[in-house]
Amino acid sequence: MGKQMELTANKKIDPAIMKMAWILLIGLLAPLFDTTIMNVAIDTLGNALHASVSTIQWIMTSYLIALGIVIPISGWALDRFGGKKIWILALSLFFIGSVLSSLSWNVGSLITFRVVQGMGGGLMMPIMQTMIVRAAGGEKLGKLMAIVGLPVLIGPILGPLLGGVIINYLNWRWIFYVNLPICLIALILAVWGLPEDKVTNESQKLDILGLSLLSPSIVLIIYGLTKVSSDYGFFQSSVIIPIVIGLLFLMVFCLYVLRKSHNPVIDIRIFKSTSFTASSCLLFLSGLSSYGGMLLLPLYYQQVRGESVLASGLLLIPQGIGMLLTRSLAGKLTDTIGSRWIVLCGTLLTILGTLPFAFCGTNTSELLLAIALVVRGGGLGGVMLPIMATAYEGLSKEQIPHASSATRILQQIGGAFGASVLAIILQNQLTSTSVINISVRNTAFNHTFMWTVGFTLISLIFIAFLPNKKS
Repeated sequence: MGKQMELTANKKIDPAIMKMAWILLIGLLAPLFDTTIMNVAIDTLGNALHASVSTIQWIMTSYLIALGIVIPISGWALDRFGGKKIWILALSLFFIGSVLSSLSWNVGSLITFRVVQGMGGGLMMPIMQTMIVRAAGGEKLGKLMAIVGLPVLIGPILGPLLGGVIINYLNWRWIFYVNLPICLIALILAVWGLPEDKVTNESQKLDILGLSLLSPSIVLIIYGLTKVSSDYGFFQSSVIIPIVIGLLFLMVFCLYVLRKSHNPVIDIRIFKSTSFTASSCLLFLSGLSSYGGMLLLPLYYQQVRGESVLASGLLLIPQGIGMLLTRSLAGKLTDTIGSRWIVLCGTLLTILGTLPFAFCGTNTSELLLAIALVVRGGGLGGVMLPIMATAYEGLSKEQIPHASSATRILQQIGGAFGASVLAIILQNQLTSTSVINISVRNTAFNHTFMWTVGFTLISLIFIAFLPNKKS
């Protein structure tokens, strides 16, 4: 067994698959940079376009709604038209949306053009995952996910820096200009470098009824979650009504799929796999932890430490470094010993790296917090990749697109849920006292970071169901 595991670890990935992976990854940088830059630039856009907070939030919400609409059709589109054509279409939509967004004349036009961007960005991640996993034939998924996850790590490092530079020195339209060269390079590489894949289901019809149930459910749930912070709580009608209606749509969709014999837009029967179900739950929770951190950490440095947007971006670099340090090792170990112990270690590191922010004071050493971020980043890097690899284990070629769409949906909802929950927890902490000073603000952030630790601890329940080692 030991010799077999060693051979598995040393076996090299097919160069053709590596070439495909790198071409796809270059394209994925555009939406990842866009998301992280937008997170730090949203207030600047509000001032530039003379829009209220409630209106400017629709720049983010419209993008998320577009994601929710297109993610469910990604698997069908890939099978019907082929990965190369759909990838080029997704890149083109994102490019066109970026051009139009840069030309926006008011907040209404920008919100509309962000929908076009979101349609392109929503297709890209599930298509990339499906193409790579299919090409690999289920082998070396740990190493491949380490490569696939690279832009996810680079985005949070460079995105806030680019956002800070744009806000401090450039016009707001550069938020969208930076996407254009990446998209153009990615399009050229895709046209000339991606293989012409075989279309597996030329006659397959789109499951219109399933799509009409699933897409509204995703859109309504994400929309409701995005309204939590702006409408001050979960128990407002503007939050509860869309979430409840979205959940009802989702329940009807599940009943419909279970009665439909073949070709549903997403086949929920893949949840019969214990490892896939455990991975899906963990992806939801990791989306909560990572997106919640993306919200809290910059705010902490800006509102408690008094740092600028650019400086807070620089101070978050250690977390990205930590992710890079564990990424490759986590991928290799997943291919040899399975994912359970790796995810457990990564989860414990994430908790360890978050705890200093739950107890720090206003004068806590910046060096200590930087070390904590390296540890936290190392934990996040060691969690995501094994979970993604495990999600595809044991699935047939036909099930892979369904898995890609389902995992992407769960990550998006987990991220929206995490950001909204932590925002309202922080808001409640700040409004519970009549006097707001730096010390009170620091305590509010301490409590909110402790909540993220609690959410991360829930992951331990699902880790037990991950495979201990590859068979």
